[in-house]
Parts: sequence; C-alpha cells; structure tokens
Amino acid sequence: MKRLFPIALCLLLCALDAPAQSTPPTQPRAPGAEAPGYTWNKMTEDKQQALDARGDPERGKVAFEACRGCHRNDAAGRPDGSYPRLAGQHASVLIKQMADIRAGHRDNWKMYPFVDQHVLTPQDMADIAVFVQGLPVPAGHGVGPGTKLERGQQLYERDCARCHGKDGMGNAAEFMPRLQGQHFRYLLREAVAIRDGGRRNSNPEMVKAIRGYSDPDLEAVNDYISRIALQ
Repeated sequence: MKRLFPIALCLLLCALDAPAQSTPPTQPRAPGAEAPGYTWNKMTEDKQQALDARGDPERGKVAFEACRGCHRNDAAGRPDGSYPRLAGQHASVLIKQMADIRAGHRDNWKMYPFVDQHVLTPQDMADIAVFVQGLPVPAGHGVGPGTKLERGQQLYERDCARCHGKDGMGNAAEFMPRLQGQHFRYLLREAVAIRDGGRRNSNPEMVKAIRGYSDPDLEAVNDYISRIALQ
C-alpha cells in the first residue's frame, strides 16, 4: 500500500503528539575516515535497499516537502554555502549521503532528524533521490572571485577530472558527485573539511589528492569548478 501522507505532515503530527520536553534524535557517530581500516562507501543494508529500489518521483516530490525549508523549493540550495544545490545530482550520490548521515559516518546534526530510519524508509530515500535528480538545474548559482582561474583549471585537470569528469558531471555508477552548477561557497567549505579531516565519509583518494593544497589553491580550483558551463 502506498504511503499517502507527506513526510512533512507526519513530522508535524509526531511533534504535536510528543511530550513538551522531547528533543530531536541524537545522531550516532560511526567510524569514518579517521579510523584505521576505514572502507569508503561500505555497503549497508538500508543503502543497498535504497539503491536497488525503483524510485517514484511523484512520491519523492511529496517526501521532499520536508526538505524545502533548507534546500529551497527547487533544491537550488543557497549561494552562501550553507546548503548545497541538490537539483540534478546523481540519485546514487544522494542516497549515499543520506545513508552516511543516518549511519553516523558523515556528521550533520541538522539533517539527521529528517533522514533517521524512523522517518525515512529505504524506499523513501530512493523516491526523494530520483525526484531531486530529475529537477532542472537553475542557471544562476554562487561563483568565486574569478581571479585565479588558470591555476584552478590546472589543478582540476591534474587532480579532479579523472573522477569528476572534465565537465564536472561526476559518475553515478562510481558515486562521484556532480560538481557542475554547485555553489562556490559550498564547494570550498566541503573541500576544506575534506582536506582537514572534518568530513569523515570522504573518499580517501580525494583526501590524498588535495591534502597538500594551500587555502589559495583550494579557492582557485573550486572557483574554476563553480564556473564550469552548465549543460
């Protein structure tokens, strides 16, 4: 039987029914890139179920109601980098990030209550991911200062293009995110977190690639990425 109630409504009803002193669920903390023997993108049961499920974009549209407050109605995110652009992102990448947050491999206490296993099923994750993947990517987004684009292009072509593609479109089968059309401030924030160990579900290959980058180099390469032409 199809679940007909919007997740946003379910959250509201749960909040109204809960005791006044109730608090949001606490995100677990699982071993990540900082732990010996860390395996990037280790498959969990719910992640595999979501990847195997056939997502329904109509159900996903309803479920995404709970996400619009932060990611905006068109999943365009925010140019200040506080929230990423999700529109057009690969469904596999979106599922991986939701699964990593709910498992505690990626720290995001704001998003955790919305992807907790008591809120989203693997089918819900697949529905949301396929809906968001199909959204058109708006032309306007946050870009960098544009002062060191030649240096940024050199770094991108040397260290990033083999995984994310020359056009920044990523690789859905390999869980490599689409970077094209992403806000500069978000790209830069996450690159710093990956380099410095703050994003614990990072691909070790990317950590290795940018470990030696200076702050100016990180700004240059992400400025270049933010300006790759939309397709």
